[in-house]
Amino acid sequence: MMQAILPYIWIVVGFVSLTFGADFLVDGASSVAKRMKISDLLIGLTVVAFGTSAPELVVNLVAAISGNNEIALTNVLGSNIINVFIILGVSATIYPIVCQKSLRHFEIPLAALAGLVVLLMGMNFFIPGMGDMGISRVDGIILLLIFIIFMYQTIKTGLKDGASQAEEEVKVKALWLSLLMIAGGLALLIVGGNLIVNSATAIARSWGVSDAIIGVTVVALGTSLPELATSVMAVLKKNGDMAIGNVIGSNIFNVFFVLATSATIRPLSDYPGLLLDSGMAFLGCFLVMIFVWKGKHRIGRWQGAFMLAVYAIYLFWLIKTM
Repeated sequence: MMQAILPYIWIVVGFVSLTFGADFLVDGASSVAKRMKISDLLIGLTVVAFGTSAPELVVNLVAAISGNNEIALTNVLGSNIINVFIILGVSATIYPIVCQKSLRHFEIPLAALAGLVVLLMGMNFFIPGMGDMGISRVDGIILLLIFIIFMYQTIKTGLKDGASQAEEEVKVKALWLSLLMIAGGLALLIVGGNLIVNSATAIARSWGVSDAIIGVTVVALGTSLPELATSVMAVLKKNGDMAIGNVIGSNIFNVFFVLATSATIRPLSDYPGLLLDSGMAFLGCFLVMIFVWKGKHRIGRWQGAFMLAVYAIYLFWLIKTM
């Protein structure tokens, strides 16, 4: 009996380890950056942004290195699907989300493009005949190059419009404590990532389903919990920009950094649900783009409820085809 429930216990421990590890890493690295006279704004645009994607990154690196490409792919695609359909859906249902100009004109279209690019790469649309379907090492390098351009543009815009941007409040800690937090955070991330990948594989086998199903639902939801908490708290404080910016930024990082890094380390081959999952990831950001362009720059309650309904249909289809 105990042997049967151990994977469920370890996967929860893994998610807790990832959450605390990301927090320690961000706080420690932010403190060191502040000591180096780096502005709070730049820390927020770089260190904190990377830190919020650390759970997905570590799970993907562990999965890619161990050859479990299904979890490496579905963790990113599932996180992006949950970020939009669940997190934004719940947030908008609680309180309508108003979207600022920069998100409407740059980040949201880029997030939609990210989903479309993964869909097309999964079909070998760009380089036909180059091996099996999936995300190749060349695809990963292309995504990383796009990410570098995105980060350059983000930092450039952030520094230019710094006065109007919300700065990250960084507390300076003792240097030894900051370094200890960085080391401890990295250790917790690595331990959590290994626990999640191994436990998810064991759970999938016990249920008689593929790793992809577990990756796109359980693992993806677990690594998206920080975004869920942040966005819900933001809408409760009626800070719509933070709620939607947190989700859209995470989706961009997940594809152009996390997935790209994983594919560059080890090409990620096709799995049966790749086109459906990447299509859903694209559809989510595309719907957000349409909603904010056509709905007076905001996502209303009925649109949030609609996104939740779409995810429910998607989840029903996954369960039906298990």
